[in-house]
Amino acid sequence: MYHTWMRFLTPGPAHHRLGLVCLGVGLQHGTLPTVGPRTLDHHVAVVISAGTGWYLSPDGRRTTVTAPALLWLTPGVPHHYAPDPDTGWDEGFVDFTGPATATYTELGYIEPARPVVPLTDATGPRGVVARIARAARRDNPLLEVETGAAVHELLVALRRARADLAPDGDQVLKALARDACLPMSVADHATRHGMTPAELRTAVRRGAGCSPKDYLLGIRLGRAKELLAATELPVAAVARRVGYDDPAYFSRLFTRRVGMAPVRFRAQQGRTVPGGWSNQVPDPDDPPMIERPHAP
Repeated sequence: MYHTWMRFLTPGPAHHRLGLVCLGVGLQHGTLPTVGPRTLDHHVAVVISAGTGWYLSPDGRRTTVTAPALLWLTPGVPHHYAPDPDTGWDEGFVDFTGPATATYTELGYIEPARPVVPLTDATGPRGVVARIARAARRDNPLLEVETGAAVHELLVALRRARADLAPDGDQVLKALARDACLPMSVADHATRHGMTPAELRTAVRRGAGCSPKDYLLGIRLGRAKELLAATELPVAAVARRVGYDDPAYFSRLFTRRVGMAPVRFRAQQGRTVPGGWSNQVPDPDDPPMIERPHAP
């Protein structure tokens, strides 16, 4: 026995230009029928939250699927899979497409060469699938935009839940973020962590989807923007604070990446606050209340 609920959507051309669109969503559990062999022209993320089964790759290799797990069904790649006939499984799936899939693949969020991905916990991704299902009601005037936005959220949740991203990798990224503004090269950072530059590149690519240089640069420029907006420090001092001894090089780099010179960014975004900005992130679920003056 099994239970199946699914809904399919047809976003318009304008929605496709948002980058990602949801084409369908489903929630199923039990001894579901075998899927395939078949080939699709779009992506599907199948989140297995309970049970076991199998996946057969195009070359005939059979992989055991044990929850929590993710099945990536990618365009043009034949797939064939099913839950164990004795135990069944619990799955949620989302069909999606759009030009942003190429970038998500480049960043490592979508892995066409790795159709079966173990997860540490399916709770987060399954929660996003459930929200997409709730948004997919036919009388929702925000249907296509709301479900498309949630596909972006789903890709982030799946990336965060991957079991292969060991805590060691997270520690390396945290340490790089902590030391990003020190005047150190990528080779210096690798040495500090007892790694070769190639090993560091692999760790950062797997953990953040980019090179160590780009990871460090993003943090440095973010900090530089904060200093330009919140202080009156000269540009040369800002450059030194974020790890650049040559202010001219910093200005060229900032201009190339941000699209405007540091002085122009300051002119647009400057918000000098006595005492500086707070380092404490506000709790969006418990915002501070502004006391209203009492009426005379």
